[in-house]
Amino acid sequence: MARISGVNIPTQKRVEVALTYIFGIGLSSSKNILAEAKVNPETRVKDLSESDVNTIRNIIDTDAYTVEGDLRREVSMNIKRLTDLGCYRGIRHRKGLPLRGQKTKTNARTRKGPRRAIAGKKK
Repeated sequence: MARISGVNIPTQKRVEVALTYIFGIGLSSSKNILAEAKVNPETRVKDLSESDVNTIRNIIDTDAYTVEGDLRREVSMNIKRLTDLGCYRGIRHRKGLPLRGQKTKTNARTRKGPRRAIAGKKK
């Protein structure tokens, strides 16, 4: 099993798709990494040689890719900064409401969570 950036990559999938299991690497960055490493995107992870895996690992570590723990830390620090500032987006983060101008009267169940009954409303 190949382990890159602290993530066990699925062995049965193509390398192009398997790299997207790393937080911070999408399909386009995955294609760029494989082009730089000169690895065929169609090959399966189980068929990769150890030198190919090391090449991919080195490219992710040395190039400008922020992945996994560092990226998660950076995102959470950005959210914390907004909440500490008390700006509009920070307040919305604090309350658990959508931030980007979506309506909340009927939708927004993903951010707000399941409906809660209001006592004494129905008569």
